[in-house]
Amino acid sequence: MTVRILALVGSLRAGSHNRQLAEAAVKLAPEGAEVDLFEGLADIPFYNEDIDVEGDVPAAAARLREAAGSADAILLFSPEYNGTIPAVLKNAIDWLSRPFGASGLKDKPLAVVGTAYGQYGGVWAQDEARKAAGIAGAKVLEDIKLSIAGSVVRFAETHPSDDAEVAAQLTEVISRIHGEATAPVAA
Repeated sequence: MTVRILALVGSLRAGSHNRQLAEAAVKLAPEGAEVDLFEGLADIPFYNEDIDVEGDVPAAAARLREAAGSADAILLFSPEYNGTIPAVLKNAIDWLSRPFGASGLKDKPLAVVGTAYGQYGGVWAQDEARKAAGIAGAKVLEDIKLSIAGSVVRFAETHPSDDAEVAAQLTEVISRIHGEATAPVAA
């Protein structure tokens, strides 16, 4: 059985190190795991209950919900903007939190990783993303963490998939998510 892991990147910049980290996850996914990098977070309008109408949900938001609904697990890649989660990632979580009680995140294993320029690698943003996703109904994998500091220097000339330490850590993250997604559900 292949475990489908939906990857959402909290940076819209084409050369984003978090996007590169997500690309590395796609490339490094071990056998039995498939990481699908979602394209289109920039097209999703800010969450507004007035436009979240059954049968008339904005197409980009509907695509996101469909992708999350068909995934076995979710992997968020979060940079840190002003000490917190980027708006685009928070917006995705907001859209996925609905409909209440039956969201695309409900009970799905979810981990948050990322890289940032600062010395802590974006841990505040990752903590905020875990908090928001947990409130939205995801089964947050609190013990799966990867915060890579100094992204601008570390990845100036090296793609994350070519950094042996990062590649090993990211492969371990995906393997652990795979394990959580295939673990028997406790009764």
